[in-house]
Amino acid sequence: MSLSDRPILIKKIKKVSGHGHHGGAWKVAYADFVTAMMAFFLLMWLINTTDPEQKRGIAEYFAPASVSPTTSGSGGILGGTSLGDDGAKSSGSQSVISELAPEAPANAPQEVGQNANLAAASEEALREEIARREAAEFASAAESLRQAMQSMPELAELSKQLIIDQTPEGLRIQLVDQEGRSMFDATSARPNARAQLLLRTISRVINQLPNRISITGHTSAAPGSNRATLPTDWALSSARANASRLILQSAGVDADRVYQVSGKAGSDPLYPDDPTLAGNRRIAIVLLREAPVLPTDTSL
Repeated sequence: MSLSDRPILIKKIKKVSGHGHHGGAWKVAYADFVTAMMAFFLLMWLINTTDPEQKRGIAEYFAPASVSPTTSGSGGILGGTSLGDDGAKSSGSQSVISELAPEAPANAPQEVGQNANLAAASEEALREEIARREAAEFASAAESLRQAMQSMPELAELSKQLIIDQTPEGLRIQLVDQEGRSMFDATSARPNARAQLLLRTISRVINQLPNRISITGHTSAAPGSNRATLPTDWALSSARANASRLILQSAGVDADRVYQVSGKAGSDPLYPDDPTLAGNRRIAIVLLREAPVLPTDTSL
């Protein structure tokens, strides 16, 4: 048989790889591992290089901005529910309406009461703070007046005729008479030189504060008289109070700050046990406590 007559044989050789069934899946797993390690090392680097404030900002950045309180995909009024169990029918509409109008919570009156209590507490705290600051300002003004009396020789001898105290109405400054040293001449409404000097000194203290003032005149009972107030004392005490007002205004006190000018004659003696004492004749100047201006809507 010649070579050309021999049959042609085709031999197929199947190569079997021992790991052929894995394919390229290991590459995906390796890439995921490398990515996770990179993220881990990045996280560790951030922890070591950031301060607490920056960490808080990063945490807030990745926090969810809003979360729907319902389990459905809708966050609106109906919350993804249908109009009723049986579809969009009238009976279903009634059920939705009843669900959308829940009863008032049982603790609603309690919450309203708590808000009212908080508003009352805040108002009371505001009043107390204003009263505390006002008392401190009055004390400072009184100390300034006492120092002025001691520093000036012409006023030092008159210091015993000046009484300064705090009353529920405000800071009270009283110019009182002494035996032989009166603020006004007998039956006269014109302040003498001593009274004018004291009034001008008092005006400096008044101008340091914004409070309004009241001026009241007082007289004493006549020696040997059973009556604390004579008929003419009402007009005399009022005239002396008004004359003191004029001296204060000429010394720089604004006229708009004068709230009241009155005369009480001998009806309110400084020494009730002896209405005839000279100390009952006096001029009382009160820097009035101002009521705090509070907001009408305390809920704000």
